[in-house]
Amino acid sequence: MDEWIRQFMEHLRVERGLSVNTLDSYERDLRAFHAFLNERGCRWEDVERHHINAYLAHLHARGRASSTLSRNLASIRSFFHFLVREDLLERDPTRHVETPRTEKRLPRVLAPEDVDRLLRAPDPSGPTGLRDIAMLELLYATGIRVSELVALRCEDVHLAAGFLRCFGKGGKERVIPIGEYALRALLSYLEHARPTLVRVGEAALFVNHHGTQMSRQGFWKIIKKYAREAGIVSDITPHTLRHSFATHLLERGADLRAVQEMLGHADISTTQIYTHVTKTRMKQVYASAHPRS
Repeated sequence: MDEWIRQFMEHLRVERGLSVNTLDSYERDLRAFHAFLNERGCRWEDVERHHINAYLAHLHARGRASSTLSRNLASIRSFFHFLVREDLLERDPTRHVETPRTEKRLPRVLAPEDVDRLLRAPDPSGPTGLRDIAMLELLYATGIRVSELVALRCEDVHLAAGFLRCFGKGGKERVIPIGEYALRALLSYLEHARPTLVRVGEAALFVNHHGTQMSRQGFWKIIKKYAREAGIVSDITPHTLRHSFATHLLERGADLRAVQEMLGHADISTTQIYTHVTKTRMKQVYASAHPRS
């Protein structure tokens, strides 16, 4: 790895305490930009604004979304800010680079009846089915990210009090209530399934067929499988249940600030996109139901 990139990644890991997934994203973006510069014989010290704009144009020409361009620019900006702050460079070439305009896409949300079919898809007669029910129910009941779900330890879930504790982006802790259905599913999993699946000494709440911590990719395959079995034709991901959790809460009158807290959003503007989703769904219901729509 390039030495300056290595120093920057160490700064992000040690001083800012970013998650593994975020660190991977930064490193991937910077390695790609470094390769682009190398092909043109350009060193970090030689980078000008036009090099960065050329790289963004290169990504655009390869069909990358505007959100991807914005994320790459944010990674490059943070990197050069670090270099200047550490006196490795005298100037920051990103100062006057304009951020690409991003298209605001409404998140994909499942209708409540689709969520119900998905949650009923696993077979509860075996330990893996009980595990999958508990994972799906918990994801929809709390709106946590899939990375937070698979990182849960048994000690993070407090069944008697009806809440869980998780650590989100930047290691920020938050406490989220768990609904009745998810509590029942968790209790059944802990009593009848986890003891038969888990390897001795494993602390993770949810384990795979090897008895070790479930991976994000492993759960991704699980949710895809049950979506097919439930007859859900739209392409869903674990994040779809997070979006559905927030949207369904707001549709039923939940306070926006409370939803922000449960989702772990640093800025309420991130949470506000779900209010646009509810308005869109309201229009659809009106159009399909009102006799003079």
